[in-house]
Amino acid sequence: MPFAQQDKKVQTFTLRNAKGSEATVLAWGATLASLKIKLSSGELREVVLGCDSFEDYLKQDAYLGATVGRYANRIKQARFEYQGQVYALSANQDEHQLHGANDFSHRDWQGEQLADNKVRFTISSADGECGFPGNMQAQLEYTLDEDNQLVLDYSATVDKACPVNLTDHSYFNLNAASSTVLQHHLYIAADHYLPVAADGIPVDGLKPVEGTGFDFRQAKLIAKDLKKDPDQQLVGGYDHSYLLQEQVVSEGKPVARIIADDSSLAMEVYTNKPAIQLYTGNFLTGNPGHNGEVYQAHSGVALETQFLPDSPNRPDWPHQSCWLKPGERYQYQTCYRLYQPTA
Repeated sequence: MPFAQQDKKVQTFTLRNAKGSEATVLAWGATLASLKIKLSSGELREVVLGCDSFEDYLKQDAYLGATVGRYANRIKQARFEYQGQVYALSANQDEHQLHGANDFSHRDWQGEQLADNKVRFTISSADGECGFPGNMQAQLEYTLDEDNQLVLDYSATVDKACPVNLTDHSYFNLNAASSTVLQHHLYIAADHYLPVAADGIPVDGLKPVEGTGFDFRQAKLIAKDLKKDPDQQLVGGYDHSYLLQEQVVSEGKPVARIIADDSSLAMEVYTNKPAIQLYTGNFLTGNPGHNGEVYQAHSGVALETQFLPDSPNRPDWPHQSCWLKPGERYQYQTCYRLYQPTA
């Protein structure tokens, strides 16, 4: 097992479909600890990075499989202003805030198994928690359907206006044997990416991917242009947001696709979020993994659907507002579809 179920410190739920695929999710951080896909050969292949025990999850610092919020990614100087009031947030990456200061990713959610293939998690966040305004109620449902799609349905409400940006921080590796993902082929439906400084904070506006190593509009090896650009070299590889092509999102087409080294397995990502963060696990080295493994740089790739980073401070970003207001409902979905291209 990728997670020691005899460890009673955290609730564990298993989802199964009729094909024999299964997912393991933890109430702690609403974490996707394991996703095993049953192949036509009979192999049950693990496709996400995770830990063997809850103690190992406490040791890792890579947000392996966690649900992050209230606001995923970075908020510059851990502050924002709304209607003349300045909100000071908890800083957890130097003077900035990353992933909501670990509020949702390092807490127990309330879990309820709804069916063999579905679990619902809920969490409450009090007014002022980590500096955010308003009381917030959030919900996440995981469903593993019969087409080997893992569907994540997010919803949330607030009683004061608050920026909300929930995402899944799973790392994927579709290979049968332990290795990096550098020989995976990757496609991203995006014409623009967001340059960042060495601390991950946006420094300019969006830039075209055309003519840069950030162009994944035609699938290519992750390794092909890794660290090619000065923008990558600042952060050790890809750790950047992409503004997704609006038509692709609105038509429900895949916004990203990865294919294993030998093309034995592929995954498509679907979402109604406007952006996606590509992170090639540049700093995974030393984190504990499945079956006693210790992960290395690029052991997995994260494709985090979200709003662009620092959106509360950047009303100029060309996507819908990240602000959730009383009476509104935050309602977004991400779907990971696993399939065999050659089967």
